[in-house]
Amino acid sequence: MESFKQNDGNRDELIIQQQRDIEKEISDTTPLVSEQLPLTCLWAEYNGDDIFTAKIQDLSKKYKFIRRTRPDGNCFFRAFAYSYLEYLISNSSAYQEFRKLAEESKEKLVQLGFPSFTLEDFHDTFMEVIKRVSPDEPGGHDKVQTELHKIFNEQGYSDYVVVYLRLITSGKIQEEADFYQNFIEGDFTIEEFRHQEVEPMYKESDHIHIIALCTALGAGVRVEYLDRGEGGTVKAHDFPEGMEPRIYLIYRPGHYDILYPN
Repeated sequence: MESFKQNDGNRDELIIQQQRDIEKEISDTTPLVSEQLPLTCLWAEYNGDDIFTAKIQDLSKKYKFIRRTRPDGNCFFRAFAYSYLEYLISNSSAYQEFRKLAEESKEKLVQLGFPSFTLEDFHDTFMEVIKRVSPDEPGGHDKVQTELHKIFNEQGYSDYVVVYLRLITSGKIQEEADFYQNFIEGDFTIEEFRHQEVEPMYKESDHIHIIALCTALGAGVRVEYLDRGEGGTVKAHDFPEGMEPRIYLIYRPGHYDILYPN
């Protein structure tokens, strides 16, 4: 009996080690956010797959470039943050509005019951990132764009932005619990869902995360779904409905990347 337990234990350790090795390989070979790439680079991934090839062809009528994010479970939040800040760099009035909202967001979360000491470092870093990519920074758009890309590929800054957006999302779900309860599958309470599926790093995002974050920040997102669904076209969904999208993402099962319209 003892040998069975040891074998089970060894197998579990091997599985955990294998998972760590895979994660290390991904982090060593894949940047948190890539350079802009031609959308046609997707063809290489689906070479010989007629369904996906047709859909990429359809997508290329609307989008020219893609920017990849690391597939680590944080890809939606990282893609959202990068893409929205990239938009704000070129839109000074929208940037000022967002900066004010971001500044006030910590106090709102405290009022919702989040401990101030937990938020402090994440909010400070979030505001530092926003200030570093101000459209009014000397050096112009290209310099600020370079700074944005540099920040998002520094793990410390990049992950702190993700954490803070997760907290904002969690706060919104708590604030409008009656509405979001309708979207939660299984027997999760709102509290359980927030603490187990929203706030922890590396947890993948679904519609509920997208709607809550977009609503909290007043930012529209269009998600293009590249999957095996019927027809040769890619289906797009706007979140929240009726809001003009400023952020464009592509979703493939389990992963989000950034898109750039033609």
